[in-house]
Amino acid sequence: MILLTVLFLCIISTYSASVKGHTTGPSLNNDKLYKFAYSAEVYVDQVKASLQKSAEYRISSGVDVNLLWRNPDNDDDQLVKITIKDVQVENVNERPADKNIFKGKSTEKIIGKDYLEALQRPIVVELVRGKVKTFYSYQNEPGFTQNIKRGLASLFQLQLHSGSSREVDISGKCNTTYHVRQDQVTKIKDLNSCEIERKRFTSHNRILDVGTKGTSATVYVLEDSFIKSVKAEENFVFILNYRRKTGAKIVSKQRLELKSVQAGMGLIAAKQVAGVIKTLDPNYVAIPLEAEPVKSECKKCPSLSEHWQSIREHMHPDKLSQPEAAKSFLSFIQNIRKATKEEILKIIRSEKQEFLPQVVDAVTSAQTPESLEAVLEFLDFKDASTFILQERFLYACGFASHPSEMLLKLLTEKFKGDVAKEEIRETLVIVMGALIRKLCDRDGCKLPAVAEAKRLILNRLEKASKGDNVQMYLLALKNALLPEGIPVLLKYAESGEGPISSLAATALQRYDPSFLTKEVKETMNRIYHQTRKVHEKTVRTTAAAIILNSNPSYMEVKNILLSIGELPMEMNKYMLSMIQDILHFEMPSSKTIRKVLKDMRAHNYDRFSKMGSSSAYTGYITRGPDVSSTYSLDILYSGSGILRRSNMNIHVFDRNAELHAIQVVIEAQGLESIIAATPDEGEENLDSFAGMSAILFDFQLRPVTFFQGYGDLMSKMLSATGDAMNVVKGLVLLTDFLQEIQLQSGPTASAQFMGGLAIDISGGMEFSLWYRESKTNVKNRVAVFVAGNTEVDSFFVKTGMETTLETETALDFISTVQFSQYPFLVCMQMDRVDSPFRTHMTKYESLPSGRRYTARRGKATTLAGNEYPLHQENSNMCKKVFGSKSDSAGSWF
Repeated sequence: MILLTVLFLCIISTYSASVKGHTTGPSLNNDKLYKFAYSAEVYVDQVKASLQKSAEYRISSGVDVNLLWRNPDNDDDQLVKITIKDVQVENVNERPADKNIFKGKSTEKIIGKDYLEALQRPIVVELVRGKVKTFYSYQNEPGFTQNIKRGLASLFQLQLHSGSSREVDISGKCNTTYHVRQDQVTKIKDLNSCEIERKRFTSHNRILDVGTKGTSATVYVLEDSFIKSVKAEENFVFILNYRRKTGAKIVSKQRLELKSVQAGMGLIAAKQVAGVIKTLDPNYVAIPLEAEPVKSECKKCPSLSEHWQSIREHMHPDKLSQPEAAKSFLSFIQNIRKATKEEILKIIRSEKQEFLPQVVDAVTSAQTPESLEAVLEFLDFKDASTFILQERFLYACGFASHPSEMLLKLLTEKFKGDVAKEEIRETLVIVMGALIRKLCDRDGCKLPAVAEAKRLILNRLEKASKGDNVQMYLLALKNALLPEGIPVLLKYAESGEGPISSLAATALQRYDPSFLTKEVKETMNRIYHQTRKVHEKTVRTTAAAIILNSNPSYMEVKNILLSIGELPMEMNKYMLSMIQDILHFEMPSSKTIRKVLKDMRAHNYDRFSKMGSSSAYTGYITRGPDVSSTYSLDILYSGSGILRRSNMNIHVFDRNAELHAIQVVIEAQGLESIIAATPDEGEENLDSFAGMSAILFDFQLRPVTFFQGYGDLMSKMLSATGDAMNVVKGLVLLTDFLQEIQLQSGPTASAQFMGGLAIDISGGMEFSLWYRESKTNVKNRVAVFVAGNTEVDSFFVKTGMETTLETETALDFISTVQFSQYPFLVCMQMDRVDSPFRTHMTKYESLPSGRRYTARRGKATTLAGNEYPLHQENSNMCKKVFGSKSDSAGSWF
C-alpha cells in the first residue's frame, strides 16, 4: 500500500512538472529567428474540373518569425513578430508567355510600390495558449494588405489537444475542431458557423436557388513544440439546383514550411505587452483579427445611363420573348444595384412609354432601398393612366427573390391610401399575400409589418360583404398560405356561392398536406358528398382532390369511389379519370385506392365504364438526376358539352423541394343558354362568365375576365377576332443568389448566379354556334438566361469564371370541343416547339492595368419539339375531331 502511494505521488509530481514546463500551444525558443517559405494559391473552375487549367494565381514570399517577449508569469503568453519578405506573384501552372498576365512584370508593378511596402511591414501577434489574443499592425494600411497578414497570422493559431471550441480568426468567429495525433494537428473549421459581416442573399424557392458547400482543413506538423509545416485548404462549391452541371468552385491553398532556424534578437524586457509594443514601435495598434470588407473599384465601368443605352434595343416589347432580353434584364439589375436613387429616376423619367414597363421590371427586381424609393417616387397610385406600370411594379414585387419588411410596409400603406384603379387595389393585396409568405418562410412572421398585413387581410375578409372584395382577400390568402387563414377559407368553401366557393377551395388545395387537419377533411367530405347543400362541380372536384392528396383514410377513398355512378355524367367521367391518373402516376394515395378496389362494390364494370369527355391526366416533361418536371391537364365539362374548367399545371421538383412553375386555369359558367341546353344540378342560376387565372412560380396573379354576363358574352362573341387575351407579360428574376466569402488567405471571393425569364402567357376562348364547336388556347412563350460569375478579388489581380446558359421555347395547350352530338368530341393538345439551348464558359485573370487572359468554351444544341402524350382515349378523339372537320369550317364568331 505504501509503495502504491509513493508511485502515485511520483506520477502526480511528474505531470505537474510537465504542465508547468510546456505551453498548451506552439512555443518559440528564445533568441531564435525562424525562416519560413509561404505561399497562397487560389483557383476558380468548374466543379469537377482539374486544377491544371483553372483560372488561378499564387502569391509567395519568405516569412521571418521571432519571439519578442514571453510573460514571466505564464509561459503560454508569447508576443511574436511576423515579417513578410521577397514577395512574388505568378501563375501556379506553367503558361505560355501570351497566356501569362504576370510575364515581364515585377512584383512592385503588379501590386504597387506603396502596397508592397505596406505588405512587408511586420505585424505582432500575442499568442495565449496557442490562440491569437491580440493582432497588432499599422492603423492606416490598405485593407487588402491587412487581410493577407491576418490570413498568415491565423495559421499560427492552434491548440495541442483534441477538442472543439469557438475561435476568432480571419474568417470570423467559427466552430473549430482539433484532432491531435503525435506531432500532427488537424484543424477543421465549420465555415457555415462563422460569424462575419458579408453580403449574402438567396432565391426564395430551393429549386431556383444555388446549392453551396464549404470546407476548411489545416494540417500542422510540429517539431520541438513549434511549427515545422502547415498545409491549409478551403473549398467552396456552388451548384445551380435545377442544372447541376452549371456550377463553380473556389479552392484556396496556403503552405508554410520552415526552412531554417538562425540566431535572432533577444527578448524585450517588460512585464506587460503594452510596454513591449511601445518599445518596438508606438505606431502599432491592436486591430481585429477578423477580416475587414475590401472591394476594388471599377475605374472604367459605364454609368447606369450608358449601360441602359447599350442594352435598350433588346428591351423593346417586340423582343421580350428572346434570350437577349432576359440577358439584358439581368445586367441592368446588376448596374441598378450599384446606382443612386437620382441615377435611377433620371432613366425612368426620360424613357419612352413602350420601354417603361421593362425599366420598372428591372428597377423593382433590383430590390435595393434606392431602387424602391425611386420607383415609388415615380409611380402615382392615384393616377389611373399609369395602370400598366403600377401593375408591372406590383408583379415584380410579388416575384421578389428576397423581399424586405420595408417593401411590405410600403405596399400596405399604399393599399390603405387612395388607389385610382380597383384592379391595382386588388393586385396590391394579392402581392401583399405573396410577400407575407416569403417573409414567413425566412422566419419573419413576427416582424411588425408582417403581423400588420396579416391582420389587415384576415380582418377585412371577415367583414367583407361584396363578392369582389371577398375574392381579392381570398386570393391574398391563396398566396400567403397562413395557417390561421384555414378556418375562414373553410367557411367560404362550404357556404360561399359560385366563384367564391371555388376560389376558397383552390386556396386550401395549395396548403401543404400537414396543415390539412381533421376539420379540413371533414369539411371537404361534406362539400364533395353535398351533405349540407348542393355545390358546383368545380368545387366538389376540388374537394375530392384535396381529400385524395392528403393521406386519405380507407373509408374516405371508398366513399368517393362508391359515389361514382351517382354523380352528373361529366363529373362521373372526371372522377374516374382522376382516380386512374393517381394509380397511373403512383401518387401517395394510390396504395389506399388499390386496397379499396379489391372490394367489388367499389370496383365493377358499371362504375368504371361511365361515358363522358372530361379527363385528368399527369405526365412527365423531363426526368433527370437534378430535377424532374411534370405536366397535368384537367378538363371538366358541363353535361351540355360546354367547358366548365380547364386546368394546366407544370410542377418542378427534386428530392427535397417542389415548385409550382405554371398553372393556367380557364373557367366558364352559365353558357348553356346560348345552345339551349339544360344546366347541371346546382348550376341553374349561374351568371354567364368566362375568365382565366394563373399561378407563376408559386405566385397567384390577379385573374382576368373574358366576359361577365350574357350581354357582355354576346357582344364579345359578335365582335370576336380570335385574338388571345394576355395574362402576364414581362421580365421575371427567377434565380438571385449572391454570396461573398472571406478566404483564409486574405482575398475576398464572391459567387453570383442570376436567372432571368422573359415570359408571355396568353389565353383565349372561342365559340362557333354554327359549327357547334368551342376552342380554348393557352400560349406560353418563354426565354431564359442564366448567368453565373465566381470571382476572387485580391485587389491587385482578379481571377474568376463566368458561365451562362440560355434557351427559348413555346408551349401551347389547345382544347377543341365539338358538341353537335353526344357524347361530344374533345381533343386536347399540348405541344412544345424546337428549343435552342446554348451554354458558354469563360475563365479569366486580369490586372488593374488592363492586361487580361481569357479562355472560352461554348456548346449549342437543339431540344427537339414534342407533342406531349395524353391518354389513348384522347388520341382517338383527336382523330375524329380533325377527321370530321370540313374544309369550309373556319368561320369563327
